[in-house]
Amino acid sequence: MGNNGKREMGLQKLMFLIFVFFISSCQNNGQVDLKKMEKKFMTLREKMVSEQIERRGIKDKNVLEAMKKVPRHLFVPEEYINEAYEDYPLPIGEGQTISQPYIVAKMTELLEIKKGEKVLEIGTGSGYQAAVLAEVGAKVYTIEILPKLAEKAKKTLSSLGYENVTVLVGDGFKGYIQEAPYDKIIVTAAPEKIPQPLIEQLKVGGKLVIPVGKYDQELKVVTKKEEGIIVESVLPVRFVPMVGEVEK
Repeated sequence: MGNNGKREMGLQKLMFLIFVFFISSCQNNGQVDLKKMEKKFMTLREKMVSEQIERRGIKDKNVLEAMKKVPRHLFVPEEYINEAYEDYPLPIGEGQTISQPYIVAKMTELLEIKKGEKVLEIGTGSGYQAAVLAEVGAKVYTIEILPKLAEKAKKTLSSLGYENVTVLVGDGFKGYIQEAPYDKIIVTAAPEKIPQPLIEQLKVGGKLVIPVGKYDQELKVVTKKEEGIIVESVLPVRFVPMVGEVEK
């Protein structure tokens, strides 16, 4: 069975587990039509992409298709399922959040990922960004400093059939030297300065997309050249702070 088949089976299984709580409130003899629920969320994803993402200027077709395909509602806690496709971040536990859909799409587009490229993600969180990266064709290594979040994300990604994502527990400030160098690196927590280990683990010609700052944060794109790095500021953002070694 291919990856697509495994993802479909995993999605069906998770849909059943997550929506079983609707049974008790259903008025139709306790029956829940999962196909209708899937259709509802597919419609919400398409609306999210057209109204929140395309309208703001995201043009990369691979990114748009990935955002339409990844079931964001399966990456948020049960109590936030009905808000999964809204235009704002949501809590996922442990003091962390899943980013606003537009920001996920923007950061993915800025990376300019080509199929088969090796991407390091710092800050797995719910695993949603990693799933989007995988959908655009990347081989993803994602690091989460909080073990509970890492384990939950690993289970969700595995259940959905994302075999091209490896979830690791560790301090993202240090990167993951074992698989370096990387074609692209994405950071989803904000340090006050760009971590030098991440620049060192980036290939020449590669890109690093990262929010930087303590209070006034900016999303930056770092391009590594033979002669050094080029840093471009893209837009103001608000991310949770990076923790761990960076705090020292």
